[in-house]
Amino acid sequence: MDEFALIMRHEDGKKIASPEQIQQWMKQTMEWIDGITAPTEFVSGIGLPFDKARVVTTKNSRTLITNGPFGEIKETLGGLIIIKANSLQEALEVAKGCPILQEEGNSVEVRQISEHSSSNS
Repeated sequence: MDEFALIMRHEDGKKIASPEQIQQWMKQTMEWIDGITAPTEFVSGIGLPFDKARVVTTKNSRTLITNGPFGEIKETLGGLIIIKANSLQEALEVAKGCPILQEEGNSVEVRQISEHSSSNS
């Protein structure tokens, strides 16, 4: 089996969800993960909360630190999970069930993880 990263992107990086919405989305996400948690499927996952996010950039040869990933970008990275799957097609089938896809414009990017970056190598 190969490992794949399912990277969850939110289209509107400036949109901030209410605590109730975040709680509902987290519940749906945990139910989705529980549904794909078979001994050979789910490897790990992390959420990337926005409230303590900072961005380090360079402008005019100076290093700048700004609040959040909301600056001038259109989309934000909400989190990722790593799964094991027999093929890209199988990983895509898992990705299709991700709750963030309920909102128009959000996406899940599926990327195969190189063998040398795996913790098993």
